[in-house]
Amino acid sequence: MILRKALCALSILACVPYAAQAAETYPNKPIKIVVPWAAGGAADFLARTVANEMTGKMKVPVLVENRPGAATNIGTQAVASAPGDGYTLLMASTNNCVNATLFQNLTFDFAKDFKPVTNVGLAPNVLVVNPAVPAKTVRELIDLAKKEPGKLAYGSSGNGSAAHLAAEMFKQSAGLDLMGIPYKGAAPAVADLMGGQVQMMFTVIPPTLGAIRGGKLNLLAVASEKRLPLFPDVPTVSESGLPGFVSSIWYGLVAPASTPDDIVATLQKTVSAILKDPAIADKLNQQGTIPVGDTSAHFAQTIAADTTAYAKVIAAADIKPQ
Repeated sequence: MILRKALCALSILACVPYAAQAAETYPNKPIKIVVPWAAGGAADFLARTVANEMTGKMKVPVLVENRPGAATNIGTQAVASAPGDGYTLLMASTNNCVNATLFQNLTFDFAKDFKPVTNVGLAPNVLVVNPAVPAKTVRELIDLAKKEPGKLAYGSSGNGSAAHLAAEMFKQSAGLDLMGIPYKGAAPAVADLMGGQVQMMFTVIPPTLGAIRGGKLNLLAVASEKRLPLFPDVPTVSESGLPGFVSSIWYGLVAPASTPDDIVATLQKTVSAILKDPAIADKLNQQGTIPVGDTSAHFAQTIAADTTAYAKVIAAADIKPQ
């Protein structure tokens, strides 16, 4: 028995310098960032922008792998099951907070199975309408919706998507009766919005930027705390009559929960420095995205707060997954 205890103690001690050595030599092989969306979206843009800069700073290739499907759950599950060695990361998003309530039978627990690294960027939702809608401001849109309850329809990128929840928050805040039309992604929803099949939509800027600049969609307001540098003359929803209304989609890096704290700290420091680079910050701003690069602890607070807030919206609107 004594010998067995001694051997166990030695094995535990042996693991300590090994773990420390692994952290000291990190990284020494390619790092993979899993994006649980198809290529071309905001998450993919942010992941590839950061990965390119990480490659130079960390002296190893940092690759992006798109694993879309099941409302981000496929890619999230893949990273939850990966070794906690710092070589497989997830570009998580607000959707992970939504899914914690929306889906009842997930094989992972986002709050427990991941360690936050840093919030990379915020993509504020914007309120856009078809030009045929006789409303040039948020107040005019609210008045129109109250005058004709149930007539205006909004598009969304799917039930339970951040865009869908933003529209439901808008309905609840303004006391409106709007008809929601879910689509399988932002692109088809925006196409129908331009075609007049739906009249309004909350979404992030990248899929609507060309249409806004081309006059095919009218941008009424941004759902950020402050006005965006990209559209300095466009008011926030909050200053347009709904004080405190904020709806942004965050995109941030997380690692499997077993990842050593030293490695998480290395990743956080590296990515935060990248996002403070004026050239990178400007690149993100030009896509309507606000760079963040906060601490892991602050990012954890954001995740917890959003999970609670979206659970309330989902319950109030009785939202079910498609």
